[in-house]
Amino acid sequence: MFFIKQELPTNGQIRAKEVQVISETGEKLGVLPLKEALNIAEEKRLDLVLVAPNGNPPVCKIMNYGKYKFEQSKKEKEARKKQKAIEVKEIRITPNIEEHDFGFKLKNARKFIEDGNKLKITVKFRGREINNSKLGEDVLNRFIEGLEDIASVDRKPKLEGRSMFIMLSKKA
Repeated sequence: MFFIKQELPTNGQIRAKEVQVISETGEKLGVLPLKEALNIAEEKRLDLVLVAPNGNPPVCKIMNYGKYKFEQSKKEKEARKKQKAIEVKEIRITPNIEEHDFGFKLKNARKFIEDGNKLKITVKFRGREINNSKLGEDVLNRFIEGLEDIASVDRKPKLEGRSMFIMLSKKA
């Protein structure tokens, strides 16, 4: 994933005649002609950066632009680290699942939901099992009952082709 970061105009790229200048410490130096603002920035061996082009007059800040860009990229990386992508975990079962297998799948489903993932439980019908789709719906309803303390149903049992599924997510 790439973020297109807009570059701020600096030094010679600024086209305004007069600019409102803010020093590197944050104090306002007032409205100055562009040449004078550039000279002040050059004396301090820093850059004059246009931070608010729509102001009247435009606002420029004296800063180390390279360091500023580095800090921004560090903040962006940190923000991306803190994001958690929600995964959709899937559990596949058949309508005539045994009690022990059901318990095992239920335990895994509980773990997935507690980890903050969404859960899709799919019942696959083979052969003539599709004629008894009520069995599949009953198994899904047992899952809903088994997880009702920690999960809420996003999508009720729905038959699509030879499979029926539900979506569950962690309760708020």
